[in-house]
Amino acid sequence: MSTIEQFGYRQELRRSLGFADLMIYGLIFMVPIAPFGIFGHVFAVSHGMVALAYVIGLVAMAFTALSYAQMARAFPMAGSVYTYAGRGIAAPVGFMAGWAILLDYVLVPSLLYLVASTAMNSFVPAIPVWAWLVAFVALNTVVNYLGIQMTARITRVMLVAELAVLAIFLVAGGVALAQGKAQTGALTPIFESGGFSWSVVLAAASVAVLSFLGFDGISTLAEENREDARRLGRSMVAALGLAAVLFVTQTWVAALLTPDRDALIANDDAAGNAFYTTAEFAGGHWLSVLTAVATAIAWGFANSLVAQAATSRLLFAMGRDRQLPSFLAKVDPKHRVPVNATLVVAALSLVIGVYMSTRTAGIGELTSLVNFGAMVAFLLLHVAVVVHFVVRRRSRNWLAHLAAPVIGFAVLVAVVLNQSVYAQWVGGVWLVVGLAVLGVTYATGRRPALPSEVS
Repeated sequence: MSTIEQFGYRQELRRSLGFADLMIYGLIFMVPIAPFGIFGHVFAVSHGMVALAYVIGLVAMAFTALSYAQMARAFPMAGSVYTYAGRGIAAPVGFMAGWAILLDYVLVPSLLYLVASTAMNSFVPAIPVWAWLVAFVALNTVVNYLGIQMTARITRVMLVAELAVLAIFLVAGGVALAQGKAQTGALTPIFESGGFSWSVVLAAASVAVLSFLGFDGISTLAEENREDARRLGRSMVAALGLAAVLFVTQTWVAALLTPDRDALIANDDAAGNAFYTTAEFAGGHWLSVLTAVATAIAWGFANSLVAQAATSRLLFAMGRDRQLPSFLAKVDPKHRVPVNATLVVAALSLVIGVYMSTRTAGIGELTSLVNFGAMVAFLLLHVAVVVHFVVRRRSRNWLAHLAAPVIGFAVLVAVVLNQSVYAQWVGGVWLVVGLAVLGVTYATGRRPALPSEVS
């Protein structure tokens, strides 16, 4: 088994996670009921072909998962795509990959907290959104500080609870369909000739991929994986496959039962209540309440818990390499977690979440920006696979090291080009700022560099 000492680092984090822990972590990061929260928006953008949007999102992420698996074996370290692009291509490219994925990792906890807090505020309006945000952030920060084993134990419980709620919805939905409540034909969620176009479906897929983001977070736990590095990659692929089955199944059933379809497509779902309205139509008010509360807990506690953990590991890795302030690399001696990075993520999540709660389209804007950052970073990941294995190592495994990353790259380009103009502009500005920061490091004689690999 490769060790990080081979690459010039000390083992500081506790290796305590096995294959099941990693796969469950990825599943809970993706959230088995993730489509509940963004169903209406994906439905509107896809003109009702929401299941197709998730299938295309799966295709895009499947090739990316394969590339992650290859790089996780080559470089079994924390840092995700930052490490893989930096080691696979060059340190400056790694910095830009890390900068791009930061747009995803830093904003995604804020997005999760905001969705959950908004949902809870709709049930308990006496408590404002910002107060719910404070409560969720404080709770998750304490749990993450207590160590990765505590996080792993809680995620197991939360995964079972989410799957139970999903099962209840699917049973209720199945009964409703058997009673003749379907609002459209059985194949409409996967294809509808009147509304189909590649631009429409790819635009919807660019939103739907949010539900898949999280399998890559498994890679940030490489230094806490106690098994062979190959198991890390396999856990990513397994988590992605299981999540895809759940996403397509639940969105298919929900799309068949969605009332007022034309109105939803025309007006979108700014309030994020379309799924809960569908649940009420299918099974009654109790099902609407159950799915809404489950979404709030899943997004605001379970998913944001692991998102905060993953983001802190990315900041830890970049701080350790002096590509971000070095204080982010401090590890708590008792709990063996990156304590400063964890606190920084908590503070950023709170500030960004509260600010975006004041914007009418805050959830939609955060969603598009999170996806943009992830897609750009994944593009560099695919390039890193080809450069490291084919160019440098002369690999002849053409399927894994050339065909898969090239196809994955092409699919992601199509998705990025069909994202919202807002995401493209703001994301583009973020990348320009990253290039400026990189330029300053060169100008001041602090060229990005990684610890040398030792024999």
